[in-house]
Amino acid sequence: MKVTVVGLGYIGLPTAALITQNKVAVHGVDINQKVVDTINAGKIHIVEPELDTAVANAVKEGYLKAGTTPIEGDVYLIVVPTPFKDKNEPDISFVEAATKAVLPLLKEGDLYIIESTSPVGTTEKMANLIYSERAELKDKLHIAYCPERVLPGNVMYELVHNDRVIGGIDQSSTQKAIDFYANFVKGQLHPTNARTAEMCKLVENSSRDVQIAFANELSLICDKADINVWELIELANKHPRVNILQPGCGVGGHCIAVDPYFIVADYPMESQIIGKAREINNYKAFWCAEKIKTAKLEFELKHGRKPSVALMGLAFKPNIDDLREAPAKYIAQKVLQDANQEVHYIVEPNVVEHPVYKLTDYKVAAEKADIIAYLVAHDEFKDLVVNTNATVLDFCGIKK
Repeated sequence: MKVTVVGLGYIGLPTAALITQNKVAVHGVDINQKVVDTINAGKIHIVEPELDTAVANAVKEGYLKAGTTPIEGDVYLIVVPTPFKDKNEPDISFVEAATKAVLPLLKEGDLYIIESTSPVGTTEKMANLIYSERAELKDKLHIAYCPERVLPGNVMYELVHNDRVIGGIDQSSTQKAIDFYANFVKGQLHPTNARTAEMCKLVENSSRDVQIAFANELSLICDKADINVWELIELANKHPRVNILQPGCGVGGHCIAVDPYFIVADYPMESQIIGKAREINNYKAFWCAEKIKTAKLEFELKHGRKPSVALMGLAFKPNIDDLREAPAKYIAQKVLQDANQEVHYIVEPNVVEHPVYKLTDYKVAAEKADIIAYLVAHDEFKDLVVNTNATVLDFCGIKK
């Protein structure tokens, strides 16, 4: 069996590396030549525990190679981004482009799987696209959808041990895909149809978004009511049937912050709670930025000078380098827009260099800043000694 993986990002590369551990040859495809060169050198371009060793071994043993164009295989995994053109229209052009790239290579009996988060009906659309160009393959391919459901920072473990939902365009496609994933997934493989599998992925992340929105809304209420939201949630969770999540400065990442829009875009009248949750979580980032601006004004009025401000964290969740859709990035942008001679320390301990922001060591920032705003609960911040005279704004519960 030969596998072609199109897209070597946060999911595609770990998946490719995992497949090779079964002594299966994988050809990885990415449009970024730098990514291709990095992988072929046995190195990785993202931060993910255990991935570096897996890729290094796979390349050394000859099971993993990367290129900018696909080659013929028996299984094709489409693991490319599905962003939004705007808040109302999902963009599946990358899935379509990846499909067109492998289309000339497809042959009878091949397995084509989309893992990219997609609007309901995308797998059927790609099947129609394939058959419109390759009519001779009609009903001779296996086409399925199988979304990932992993946590950044623990991807290599969860790819193996988490259950997977697998939906084909027909029963034979579903079974063919299940047989494939059974080679390297120890979690249970749940069969369904493609449309249900697509919706399942969207619903999982929308559910998380709604739950986080409740926690973030509580934080807004508690701020006005002069109540410690962290203590409140801890006490409320003593109830045997209550499990409130922790608030933060918003919601980020390419899944939870994006997937609900796939549902809202297609079913706007029916998705009232899902849509409102997105609004609340987006507003929380704006609210945090306004809190920082207010703290700057109060400091200037009290001390007669401009404050120095440390913005602690840019990633969308603790202890990773992934900045996709990160609310902390939005907060930094809003705060810096109104900067007027203040010194700003932008801190992200998991990123060496940022193309826009000059990054500061977290210990230096904590020592020098007049205002310290915790945006992400990185481990480095938990026992950090800060300037005793500094104003501390804790938006992620780092000091709760």
